[in-house]
Amino acid sequence: MLPPSGDQFEISGGGYRAVVTESGAALRVLEYAGRPLVDGFAEDEMSSGGRGQVLMPWPNRIRDGAYSFGGQDLRLALTEPARHNASHGLVRWAAWTREEHCANSVSLVYRLMAQSGYPWTLDLHVLYDLSADGLTVTQTATNMSEEAAPYASGAHPYLAVGPGPIDTLELTLPAATRSLVDDRKLPVGHEDVEGTAYDFRVTRPLRDTALDDAFAGLDRDEDGVATTVLRDPATGAGVALWVDERHHWLQVYSGDDVPATARRSLAVEPMTAPGEAFRSGEDLVTLAPSGQPGDEHSASWGLRALD
Repeated sequence: MLPPSGDQFEISGGGYRAVVTESGAALRVLEYAGRPLVDGFAEDEMSSGGRGQVLMPWPNRIRDGAYSFGGQDLRLALTEPARHNASHGLVRWAAWTREEHCANSVSLVYRLMAQSGYPWTLDLHVLYDLSADGLTVTQTATNMSEEAAPYASGAHPYLAVGPGPIDTLELTLPAATRSLVDDRKLPVGHEDVEGTAYDFRVTRPLRDTALDDAFAGLDRDEDGVATTVLRDPATGAGVALWVDERHHWLQVYSGDDVPATARRSLAVEPMTAPGEAFRSGEDLVTLAPSGQPGDEHSASWGLRALD
């Protein structure tokens, strides 16, 4: 019998172990020395709440599924019907194909065919690689169409430090700006986090802070890397999520609106662009026509254990 998430691809290296699924190229398991670093899902379950999924060719939401690009007015299927939004791309439930699988890495590919609402064909590639430095994930899109295509990418890992709740954990989030949203969780503006409950640039406990917010203005090291840390101050154990310079945004979500799993873990979602990017153009990537410079976009992020 096939699991709900399809074939399972296990990798290990440097003390880490991960399981990636055929469905959605999702990160179902990530452990270090037997300690879970992500709050994933069981082999006999589907992903819930986007757990571990990759978000391509856009992350977050698009109002009414409607946007214009290249002189075309387009409309996507509403995959978040309660809010009348198109949400989290087109490949969350697709059956990805294994390209290569060795002891410490696995790569999966998917050809996203031109379709109603997104009339471009993209070749998508996701590489998961484990080493002593942790997990590195690289998401790549190549435009196979003769016309330029709009594109953004994201991922949806839930960081875990113990069984929860997260209230006593400390968060370090190197972000100076928060996106303000309406009741459909669509962006309507930005604010500086200085002096607000959302300023975690200096490490402090989460306590009862409810989060479902996109953050930008990321503070980066000399290599352009921005790192978020979730840590248990009682034990020192923690997990760090880093993003490269092509990821301009982090969506942070404490799950307070899902009673069964509320505050059990903290989703920290790398995003190259915010919600509504197909409409606003903010940080949107335009993939050049196939065969021309700029027809490919690649972005990396990763996770590592902290002791």
